[in-house]
Amino acid sequence: VQLVESGGGLVQAGGSLRLSCVASGTIVSRNTMSWYRQAPGKQRELVASITSSGSTHSASSVKGRFTISRDNAKDTVYLQMISLKSEDTAVYYCNAKEIYTTGEVLDFWGQGTQVTVSS
Repeated sequence: VQLVESGGGLVQAGGSLRLSCVASGTIVSRNTMSWYRQAPGKQRELVASITSSGSTHSASSVKGRFTISRDNAKDTVYLQMISLKSEDTAVYYCNAKEIYTTGEVLDFWGQGTQVTVSS
């Protein structure tokens, strides 16, 4: 399984970015796909997730500003970010969680993409 993120960069506060995560070796629509982020000196935190049924969840800190979505035909997951704040600065990671009927859960991670928001 390979997850490749893109779309990060430097943006001014109040701006927007869209992150993409292209998956290979797995099927996005069958997994719970998530975006996490890790700021310097802080623990990695869940930003948003989308389940195989299409249910979405967002952290309270980004609710109303970030939207997770997926394109099943492209096996790609997106994170649309608007009204960015300096505290959104972090490395953003794509995560795929494969859940098997046996109960086994396998986690896969991308290499991360840097998002820097200047104030």
